Amino acid sequence: MDFKQELLSAMEAHYQLLAQWTPRLALGIIVLLVFWFLAVQAKRLMGLRLQAHMDDPLLARFLSTMTKWILVVLGIALSMRVMGLGDIAGGLVAGAGVSAFIIGFAFKDIGENFLAGILLAFKRPFRVGDTIEVENTTGNVVALDMRTTQVKTFDGKDVFIPNSTLIKNHLINYTIDGFLRQDFMISVDYQTNLNNAIGIILQTLGDVSGILNGEKQPTVVVSSLDSSSIALQ
Repeated sequence: MDFKQELLSAMEAHYQLLAQWTPRLALGIIVLLVFWFLAVQAKRLMGLRLQAHMDDPLLARFLSTMTKWILVVLGIALSMRVMGLGDIAGGLVAGAGVSAFIIGFAFKDIGENFLAGILLAFKRPFRVGDTIEVENTTGNVVALDMRTTQVKTFDGKDVFIPNSTLIKNHLINYTIDGFLRQDFMISVDYQTNLNNAIGIILQTLGDVSGILNGEKQPTVVVSSLDSSSIALQ
């Protein structure tokens, strides 16, 4: 009888505890789901509004994604408080310093790429469609997310470059202002009248559609002299 009584008492205690926690748990889950729904909708609406008023879709996508995850984190914190886990959340935050030191090395690259993504989004050294080159990878920018930048190479490959790589290395943007100068060499012999040759070259280039005049007009200079010819660049 003593064992049966103790078993019933234990079951009743667990039932009371379950009955006490079930409403809080259900309410906490509801709060988390509501915040998740709001975060998804906020990302969609903010993305549409920003893309309609900004000429840089990279920054618009990045800001809308940031908004989503901020709301998700707030939802998690509020749901834990509703479920009565506020002290646990506080303890987790208090121990974040020690935890960050312990696991910081494991998540170093993730945090580094995340911060680099923020810098790229606001500094905007490139836009969607720009042709860039970094670490022997050349292609058109397709997308920028929290960790990587997607580049489509000219042979059809999709390369996902860590954002920190773009920050740490030399980044060449071939199309940021829409203009690109091309150089080529023409060799003439020493009997050639250089002034006439340069005039013919400039006149020929001036007749080509797409070549600019004025400040960005073509130029011709003597590049080098060899044993049998003069190189014009």
